[in-house]
Amino acid sequence: MSAQSDLAELSSLRAQVDELTRRVVQIADGYRETEDSAVTNELDQGERALMTVGRALERAAAMLADLQR
Repeated sequence: MSAQSDLAELSSLRAQVDELTRRVVQIADGYRETEDSAVTNELDQGERALMTVGRALERAAAMLADLQR
């Protein structure tokens, strides 16, 4: 596989992670002010994990881009 196609794949993955993060936050917000706030806590942890994944994908993409120079 070429670095260019890998960069495209990483971009696609990043978009999917962003969408998943948005959806997790949307569900969490629905429980934020309820008696089920424990659900929100778990979803907030999931959101943080997805954000970490997104940053890792960005770093990997930057490294690949540097290799192409």
